[in-house]
Amino acid sequence: MTNRLKTEIEEEQPELEAPKVKEEKTSSSPGFFGNLFQKGAISKEAATEALPFIIFLAFLGMIYIGNRHSAEKNIRKIDKLNKEVKELSWDFKTLKADLMFRSKETEVMQRVDTLLGLKVSVEPPLKLKLDQDEH
Repeated sequence: MTNRLKTEIEEEQPELEAPKVKEEKTSSSPGFFGNLFQKGAISKEAATEALPFIIFLAFLGMIYIGNRHSAEKNIRKIDKLNKEVKELSWDFKTLKADLMFRSKETEVMQRVDTLLGLKVSVEPPLKLKLDQDEH
């Protein structure tokens, strides 16, 4: 190769450039994703290579949402059981107080008198003695 002048090289090359004409778009704009693929920001090959990762992320998202729903369901169930425990505790305390009241001696005497007709003895009890010889 020899050194040649720039002008000689330009003279040898035929004119290839034609005047540029703007092409009018007849279709509507492709949108955000269409622009990404058309302008070369993301190639179709790169998008297809990233598809398994995108599916994996979608799967993780679904697991996260399902876990959240399950946790909220458990929280509602725990709240419901806590309310039931409080209610049963109140019932227990009420029944215990009622039992304590009914087991008082005066209450027992009154109920036995009205239901069975038994009365409290006014005489002291008799003490029985056994003879050792009769044994």
